[in-house]
Amino acid sequence: MGLVLLAALTALQLAHVAWLFADQPWPSSLAYRMALFAVAPSFYLYSRTLLQPGQNEPFSARDLVHVAPVLLAPLLPASLAQPLAFMVGAGYLLWLGRRLAALRAERARFHIELLLLGLTFLVAVAVAILALAPAVLPGKLFTAWYASAIGLAFLLVQVTLHLRPQLEVEVSEAVQSAYAQTTLARVDCDAALARLKVLMLDERLYVDPALSLPSLATRMDLSAHQVSELLNTRLGKSFARYVREQRVEAAKAMLCNEPSASVLSVGLSVGFSAQSNFYEAFREIEGSTPGQYRKLHLKAAGRT
Repeated sequence: MGLVLLAALTALQLAHVAWLFADQPWPSSLAYRMALFAVAPSFYLYSRTLLQPGQNEPFSARDLVHVAPVLLAPLLPASLAQPLAFMVGAGYLLWLGRRLAALRAERARFHIELLLLGLTFLVAVAVAILALAPAVLPGKLFTAWYASAIGLAFLLVQVTLHLRPQLEVEVSEAVQSAYAQTTLARVDCDAALARLKVLMLDERLYVDPALSLPSLATRMDLSAHQVSELLNTRLGKSFARYVREQRVEAAKAMLCNEPSASVLSVGLSVGFSAQSNFYEAFREIEGSTPGQYRKLHLKAAGRT
């Protein structure tokens, strides 16, 4: 579904380019209208398995209803196709927002993502309104604005992933925690958290680049679901986020205590598998690069 979504958006943008720069009326074609109606359903089917527990099947008979807009596209006049497609897309965005908002206790962890989603929703509604009033943006002007809106949506996605590179993992774990029945009914959570602290601070499990949720659960004598729920409900963070924080904390100490060590060696020694992963996690948690952090704190230490 992700590939279908990208293919549909690519087809739309190619049609926009052909119309804007070569006067080819591709946006009036049937293929364009069908691609237009394919965007929202494919996005829904792509994101559903992440946001709706129990939906592990990639496609089922009941999902044919989401193909209906694409099949109905040939029956619609061109003047109604665009605004109707945008309103259908806005409806799917409302579904997405409702699923994210339903995370309740985890909602505060995704406030930036919800804000970006809201901006995308407003863009979709604005484009739909403009499509209903062609006199406002006649001819190529509307096409230029719509193509720019698609580009803006891609930009918002890139910004979101830059801010939260592990967003997919974190959302998946939060959803499982929010909608699944508790797995901690017979678990001494305080003792489990104490055991986790020993494993991280004393045994430094985080230095293993291959550390995974199942392997940590084995060391804690719990299931992976129990460890995931423990981290989400008691610490308010996903496994991926928790491990990154442990590694960044260790890296901060090394950066200050071992000024001659290279930034790359520091990142690798605390468990990051690549320099890019180290930089992304450090910037996400500390708001600066490892080199900037070291320079600032060594300078402060030199003044005291």
